[in-house]
Amino acid sequence: MVDVNNIDVYLKSQGIRPSFHRMKILEYLLRERNHPTVDTIFDSLRGMFPTLSRTTVYNTMKLFLSHGVVQALTIEEKEVRYDADTSLHGHFKCVVCGAVYDFGLEEEIKTFMNLKDFQINEHYIFLKGVCKTCLESREV
Repeated sequence: MVDVNNIDVYLKSQGIRPSFHRMKILEYLLRERNHPTVDTIFDSLRGMFPTLSRTTVYNTMKLFLSHGVVQALTIEEKEVRYDADTSLHGHFKCVVCGAVYDFGLEEEIKTFMNLKDFQINEHYIFLKGVCKTCLESREV
């Protein structure tokens, strides 16, 4: 995972010029880990950075995607979310609160090993249900 204190070095290593807005957007993704949409990122940062535009966020995410800095999650049709964790892992979306959580794929990796004669170019593992917090609040 990228060190929040060395975002400029990381972006340079990925072939991206580390502009102020790019660094702040990546910092947000690394700190919040909330699988945001472009709108979520924009709404969260615009108060602190008045010169930030929705187009800047959109173009930054497009750039980050093309350089492998983030991955895009399309769990719901017409809703693209972003994840700065590009390692192999799955996602769970709560149908009640809308939060998206990461989960490991240790056991699933063994299944993928059975595909040794195949070339896997992309992987997406999404689960939907009700998160622990929402389940607990329903019990009250």
